Amino acid sequence: MNVSWWVWAATLAGLAVLLLIDLVIVDRKPHEVSTSEAAKWVVFYIGCAIAFGLGVWFFGDGHFAIEYFTGYITEYSLSVDNLFIFMVIMSGFAVPAIHQHRVLLIGIVLALVMRGIFIAVGAALIARFVWIFFIFGAFLIWTALSMVRNKDDEDDDPENAVVRWVRKLFPVTDDYHGAKSSVKIDGKRYLTPMFVVIVAIGSADLLFAVDSIPAIFGITQDPFLVFAANAFALMGLRQLYFLLGGLVNKLVYLSTGLAVILGFIGVKLIIHAFHEYHLVPEWLEINNWMSLGFIVLTLAITTYLSLQKSKRDAQQVESGTDQG
Repeated sequence: MNVSWWVWAATLAGLAVLLLIDLVIVDRKPHEVSTSEAAKWVVFYIGCAIAFGLGVWFFGDGHFAIEYFTGYITEYSLSVDNLFIFMVIMSGFAVPAIHQHRVLLIGIVLALVMRGIFIAVGAALIARFVWIFFIFGAFLIWTALSMVRNKDDEDDDPENAVVRWVRKLFPVTDDYHGAKSSVKIDGKRYLTPMFVVIVAIGSADLLFAVDSIPAIFGITQDPFLVFAANAFALMGLRQLYFLLGGLVNKLVYLSTGLAVILGFIGVKLIIHAFHEYHLVPEWLEINNWMSLGFIVLTLAITTYLSLQKSKRDAQQVESGTDQG
């Protein structure tokens, strides 16, 4: 897909405008985001993502549009799984509800920058070395198996190595000071927990990118579509955090479903690499429609089974309470 520099510029400008709108309208007066407010913004951002995909379809090609939508759905679904980690971080650092949106907003901006770098490096490697598809594919399959093996392991410690390093190098206040990242006390500059939690969110998303970037390169190798799918998935993530809330905990089979998707994309990458070396027949190919259908079907089955299990568990708890 040949993308002119002005299309890149227009896309980046559009994303900047969306961030500015969010900053001016939602974050101008810090407040606790309600479920109804979050729902409206989620619909808005999904609408923007769909409009962008339709633009790719009409001004580009349907083939690229399907790649974009498949990548967007994959990145968005991976982001839902990451929301649980965000909730652990917010709870562990006791972030005031009125400031949670700003923390996520800054974290998303950092994530966009970091993922942009990851995408540029990944695109350069893919353009130069075909065998990199084998590494990406094997890594995704390994990640999928790890997710299945460790799906019951939960780490309630919100502080990763980066956060501990920050605490070790700089003095940090015990209490929040509004939305300030640093304050001066008795002539000495201190970081606040707000700065530390932003570091925690940003570094956590950097780790998430290690899985998500190879996954979307398994769907499309076009850097423009990879970046756009990541950007729109991240833009809607903040509001999705406030909309879903405790619902994320009910999606008990989500990690299993995502593991299946990552494994599927890993296999697709390896088959693609074999095609590049002419080692498999032409008919052995997973096309874009097959990828989109498989991913959507897997997410639908995963969500249905998760909600059914949560419903049964709730009924068992009520039944036990009544008997008690």
